[in-house]
Amino acid sequence: MIQLDDKLISEDIFSEEFVCNLSKCKGACCVDGDTGAPLDEDELPILKEIFPKIKSYLRPEGVLAIEEQGTHVIDNEGDLVTPLVNNAECAYVIFDEKGWTKCGIEKAYEDGIIDWKKPISCHLYPIRVTNYKTFTALNYHEWPICNDACTLGKELKVKIYQFLKEPLTRKYGTEFYQNLTDAAEEWEREFNS
Repeated sequence: MIQLDDKLISEDIFSEEFVCNLSKCKGACCVDGDTGAPLDEDELPILKEIFPKIKSYLRPEGVLAIEEQGTHVIDNEGDLVTPLVNNAECAYVIFDEKGWTKCGIEKAYEDGIIDWKKPISCHLYPIRVTNYKTFTALNYHEWPICNDACTLGKELKVKIYQFLKEPLTRKYGTEFYQNLTDAAEEWEREFNS
């Protein structure tokens, strides 16, 4: 683990390569799993505020799930997450003409309807953030459905932290990302010496 301020960063974020490969996985991370996408508490009022604006982007079954369950739910482990449709895909998921999953929130963002891209946990994937009392841990979440993303990352020689520059900057700021890049480069030099 590498420490930057109050954050502990898994060395996997520096060493592993990853680039989402939607042509292979079709966005399976939005439909697989046993719970919705993790949410930060400060995202809850945003979801309530944007729901009326993004409703027309969502599938009828997604709208129904949100209207019945709320814009967020608490899962079996007590975590805040997005609601699911029939205990399967995220309620905010839409499917394009190829059958690939997309985020209805992100589509509304791309169209300029809202100014919030999507939950940060989705944007940061495959990094999972865990907050503790005195520090925050950033870990690489390995999932077999992302094997093709690892293969593409290796082909393109893109490390996880490089692939996630935009969401890491969105969450923690430009200075943090620059410090992270510096730490990654130092780690790389030490690792290869």
